[in-house]
Amino acid sequence: MITSHHDILAADARRMEELGRPVDPITGLNSVGERFPLHLSDCLLGCQYLPVAMRTDPLIDTLLATGSVAETARRFHLTPDETIDRMLRLRLRHDFPFWAALTALIKCKGGGADVHFRLNRPQRSLVESFERARVAGQPIRIILLKARQWGGSTCTQLYMAWLQLMHSIGLNSLIIAHQGAGSDEIKDMFDRMIGAYPLQLLYTPAQLKELRGDPAKIRKMEGVGRSGAIFRVPQRNCKVKIGTAERPDSCRGGDYNLVHLSEVGIWRATDGKSPEDIVRSACGGVLLKPLTMIVYESTANGTGNFFHREYLAASRGESQFRPLFISWYQIDTYTLPLTPEEREALALRIWEGRESDAETARSVSGRYLYSLFERGATLEAINWYIAERMKYNDNARMAAEYPTDDVEAFAHSGCRVFDRYDVERLREGCRDPQLCGDVVSAAGDTGAESLESLRFNPSPGGGMQIWSTPAADGMSHRYLVVVDVGGRSAKADWSVITVIDRGPMADGNPPEIAAQWRGHCDTDLLAWRAARIATYYDRALLVVESNTLETRERDRGVDEGQMPYILLQIRDAYPNLYMRAGSAENLREQSRWKLGFHTNTVTKPMVIATLVRVVRDALYVERSQEALDELISYERRDNGSYGAIAGAHDDMLMTRAIGLHIALHEMEPPRRPVARSDARRVRRRDRPMSEATF
Repeated sequence: MITSHHDILAADARRMEELGRPVDPITGLNSVGERFPLHLSDCLLGCQYLPVAMRTDPLIDTLLATGSVAETARRFHLTPDETIDRMLRLRLRHDFPFWAALTALIKCKGGGADVHFRLNRPQRSLVESFERARVAGQPIRIILLKARQWGGSTCTQLYMAWLQLMHSIGLNSLIIAHQGAGSDEIKDMFDRMIGAYPLQLLYTPAQLKELRGDPAKIRKMEGVGRSGAIFRVPQRNCKVKIGTAERPDSCRGGDYNLVHLSEVGIWRATDGKSPEDIVRSACGGVLLKPLTMIVYESTANGTGNFFHREYLAASRGESQFRPLFISWYQIDTYTLPLTPEEREALALRIWEGRESDAETARSVSGRYLYSLFERGATLEAINWYIAERMKYNDNARMAAEYPTDDVEAFAHSGCRVFDRYDVERLREGCRDPQLCGDVVSAAGDTGAESLESLRFNPSPGGGMQIWSTPAADGMSHRYLVVVDVGGRSAKADWSVITVIDRGPMADGNPPEIAAQWRGHCDTDLLAWRAARIATYYDRALLVVESNTLETRERDRGVDEGQMPYILLQIRDAYPNLYMRAGSAENLREQSRWKLGFHTNTVTKPMVIATLVRVVRDALYVERSQEALDELISYERRDNGSYGAIAGAHDDMLMTRAIGLHIALHEMEPPRRPVARSDARRVRRRDRPMSEATF
């Protein structure tokens, strides 16, 4: 726990010590993945740290037991050199960092002779993601959002080459760059790597003996066809195809197992070609099985594009892909050394400014600097960030070049409505639901009978999540159910039913999210579903956002003629519906009160303002991580309107905005039942009244 700038200095010292740990891919010390030590008394590498997957091999097991190459060789009827060769080949197959450092030459950044490929810190994180899937026997599916200049593309391409050269015969790879210059760089990288690749790893000893008499027959890589974009490694019977997003015909997939799509975020959509079309063409033939690999890799380039949508889907667990983000402070080159005096001064500045929101055109707030340290950045990294930030007169530009997190990476044109730090504080209340399923009735899905004999039907894939079940304490005005109406098709907006528990307010505590249903269905079925959930939660006040019901929208999937009557269908069966005052012209009419909450240019800013205050002051308890994600991606646009950034949603957010406004400003306070002896008669005309009472 940090209580002073001295704690910051102590924590930073521990981080620097951790980052300063030696990483040796040859011995395996502190290398990627879980490892075990192998001590050999008669080997050049006296101690090696090997991947745990090697532990079950009989040769390694014997080496562990004997601690000797010579004794192991005797038991396996091998020479010591043959034993070491077998151990070496086994490790090359299981240990990618070892293979890369021993066999793969790459261009030296900044000039000079080619160097062996040793993984840096973010590259180790990337390889760990690859290896988790491979070792588990799963297909590798990664969408990589990255800061610039740490070699993510090179690492991905060499990992694919390792699978081709060391793991399985006939694994074909397809690499699609953004443009021609990128494909040239990829080809150059493969030429360097394969040119220096040891012949004994491509050919058997017998083949090498035969070829030494005729070196012209040695072929490590050869061209295929006339395009100049396809190459083959004959001894592995595998192809490498290189294409560009600028030429869609070069991206057509065939029998490919490994696909790397580079800088997807900046692929442009033009007539007859879109990123989606290219990806579908390239990846359509890749089977969902082990030793297959698809990587979408890019820096961010705004919101609403293909890469942004796919990253959000992976983050929500809605796709085959796993998201991976590499922040600027994970890249060792982005540091600026400090003297001891400068280090203490910076720690003091961060501690004393941790509550300050003040910032300028060329500096971030003290609160932001403190958040960088909380995330794990060292003081030297923060020192670099402060200096680099002075180069830019706009925070969005700095965030686009050097994003701190995946939300910041996707710069967008609007202004965030909710303070990200306030939103992150609410995550402390988030947790997995107690139950998943649906509230059902034996009487069916529609009609008054469907509100009787209710029960909760547990189902792992059910659309309803329950964090707290209905309380049988007799408290009045406890529950509030809010409905945001979407559409029935998978491409339409989500429909959301949120249950808010006001019970804690009776003890001076904030209301809590108790349950939520989210899905797609016909609007009339949604209305009856909401009525069942409201009935289940002690006949709660049911608030339906009525814009969809009062607006004719053909893509909603509901017959226009039915729309005005959907709420009327459930009104008689479920009378505890929220009603609002009609327009001034209707004051003299009998239909002064209207069913549902209508969001418009007056009411939407009102409920959003309430939600901003509630989030800022932590006046409610959120349970859903996804709902908070919607808060972070909500913006006020240049024209003054509110909405989610392109590719994101705001349906859960709107149920919170409407529900919390009504819960805090319109409903009567929740009351516990009063013992009969203490009860006092309250005349109806003395009760507080609001719109929600009707």
